[in-house]
Formats: sequence, structure tokens, C-alpha cells
Amino acid sequence: MTTTDWEPISGAVLPRYAGLPSFMRLPHVPEGDPRRAEVDIGILGLPWDGATSNRPGARHGPRALRDASTMVRAMHGATRQTPFRTMRCADMGDVAMSPVDQDEALGAAEAAVDAMLADGIRPLMVGGDHLCTLPVLRAIGKRRGEPFGLILLDSHTDLYPPYFGGRTLTHGNPFRQAIEEGWLDPRRCFMAGMRGTSYNKEDVDWGREKGVHIVEIEECMARGWASVMQEGRQVAGQGPVYVSFDIDFVDPAFAPGTGTPEVGGPSSFEALQCVRALRGLEILGADLVEVSPPFDPSGATAWLGASVMFELICAMEPVA
Repeated sequence: MTTTDWEPISGAVLPRYAGLPSFMRLPHVPEGDPRRAEVDIGILGLPWDGATSNRPGARHGPRALRDASTMVRAMHGATRQTPFRTMRCADMGDVAMSPVDQDEALGAAEAAVDAMLADGIRPLMVGGDHLCTLPVLRAIGKRRGEPFGLILLDSHTDLYPPYFGGRTLTHGNPFRQAIEEGWLDPRRCFMAGMRGTSYNKEDVDWGREKGVHIVEIEECMARGWASVMQEGRQVAGQGPVYVSFDIDFVDPAFAPGTGTPEVGGPSSFEALQCVRALRGLEILGADLVEVSPPFDPSGATAWLGASVMFELICAMEPVA
């Protein structure tokens, strides 16, 4: 199979509004397809928002992002990268996640990611709400047998305990849970962009006590994003790291289609630069979550999300 078999279909060959809308018009390689053995990065949809605490709709994110991603061209305009010529990327489809049973849904997602890892495929997960990240971290952690680092771009730390004193997890819990389960090394966890009103600072205090590096928005804006992301690289170090991007990291003026928007965030351009700054790290996998199309009929949030996905693929490309 030639390299061109793994490149997106060009809009000069088939109009971008035509054909089946796979992620970025890449080949669809579901489980059982013999081509899986050749895939380097697999884009996997987790259409589930059963852990949303207030405004649902992120379950529709993967479908909207597929539609929007047909606009992505194969060359990065700023870096001149052509990642689809150096890596074999494919759309692995969506996981069938129960909308009514959290354990079953998360278990199905973990099994799908584990199957990808067994085939040597790095996951680029598309959610869904942010609890969708937890089964990805579980699958990677169980395969590795040792904790790894995290870079989180988000307006929330997602380090809260379960709500209402119960045990059911929500999209405000994934990274606290992953640290407690031993998948993440808190000293190599870096979080930037946190802002907004809160009930208390329990999440930030708990994280910092564990060694998590948290840079809240006032410091981000005062220092500048280049400085902040350089710190993120230093925290990640030379070891393996997972990258998670919540679309509510971006100011809702640019990305209103999300369940828990927080004003005062970075612009679209600044957000893309933050992801671009991660190239060269040992990225085990990544995700883009919390796009909720019902809150943005214009589709602008999905288009920004698709653009972030392309930046993540470029960041995951090995440096020659």
C-alpha cells in the first residue's frame, strides 16, 4: 500500500461536501480490517456525554467534527508539515457506548483503545464529554505498567471528587480519578487555562498538594502562552505524556458550542499555538473533547475542534 493510499481525499479530486465524512477524509479502518496493522495514529470517536453535570450534547461531537474536518487540507500552512505522508492515519470509527450505563460505556471505550494499542496504534480520541478521557488513560496505563505525564489545556482542572458525595464519576473527575488509580504521575501533570467562578478551590488545592502544575488564566495572560507552554514542556520532560484538549479552553467568543463555557480564555489562534508548541514530546495519545453542537448552530466550534485535531496530529508527528 502506497503512502497516497493513506492521505486524505483531495478536494480537487472529490468536492469536500461529497462522499462519506470520515475524520479528515482519511481511510475508515474499523476493527477487523487487515489494514490496522499499518496504522500509526487512529482517530476514535467516543460519542458519549453520560457524565455531563449540566448541559448535555457532546455525544453529538464526533459526528459534527467529522463533517467539519472535511475542510482540513493535507499541509500545515505555518509549519509546512505534511503529516499524512509521514504517518499512516485512519478513522477507526465510533465505539458503541451505552447511553444509560456508565460502567458499560467506559468499559467498551477502554476495550476499543486497548485493541488499538495492541496493534501499535496511537489513539487520537474525539469526545464526548471529558470523562471519555479516563478509559483512554486506563488502557494506556495498563499497557505501560507505569504512570505517565499529562498536558491538559482546559478551563477546568477536572480534579474534583465525585459530586453529591457519591461514587459516580462525572466530567469533572477524570484526572483526579486517573491519579488516584495510578495511571498519571502528578509531578508530570501540567494544566493551563483554568478560570471562572467556583464553589471552592478544592480541586486546585488537591492537585497542587499532589504535585500537579496548575497555571491559572491570570498567570497565563500575564506571562504569555509561549512561556506557559515552555513550562509545560519542562514538566513533561523527556518521558511519555498524554495530551488532552477541552474545547472550553478557548474563549466562548470563538467556541460557544460547549457544555461548560468560561469567558476570558485564549483566542483560536492562541489555542492552536499552544498545541503547536508540543511537537517533539513523546506523545502517547491525545484527545479533543466537549464539543457540543446543539449550542453552536453555526458549526464554528466544530470547525475549530477539527483544526485542533489537525494540530494534534502534527504535534504527534516525530521530529526528524
